[in-house]
Amino acid sequence: MSQYDEGHTVAGWTGTAIATIGSAVVGAGICTVSAVLITGGLGITAASVLVTWALHLTGWGKPPGVRPRGQWRMGARDLSAPAGHADCWGCRLAGRGQARERGRALERRTAAATSEAVTVTGEQEPAVAEAL
Repeated sequence: MSQYDEGHTVAGWTGTAIATIGSAVVGAGICTVSAVLITGGLGITAASVLVTWALHLTGWGKPPGVRPRGQWRMGARDLSAPAGHADCWGCRLAGRGQARERGRALERRTAAATSEAVTVTGEQEPAVAEAL
């Protein structure tokens, strides 16, 4: 089994199965020249994307990159999914992971503001001066 373990998840296999059914319906529609079957097959294929995305967001997919060996089996659930995965466009589309990024940006701004305040004034705060 590969370290990246791409697609060996419930979300991956479910999405693939639904997309395969949708493709078969589109193919049947093309062979029978049926706009209803073609449209229905395209709808099923689009639904496969949504189902895969929903399963990923509920923890049945996987984050990008290498997973720990204990999570390589197909039925392993990703417990970090509710917080969102870093560098995952599916989580970003759902609005997950952005809170983590906003928190990091706020920490950087706060750190920069405190270091600027100390260097600009060059003097100690009155409470700090009294304590010394």
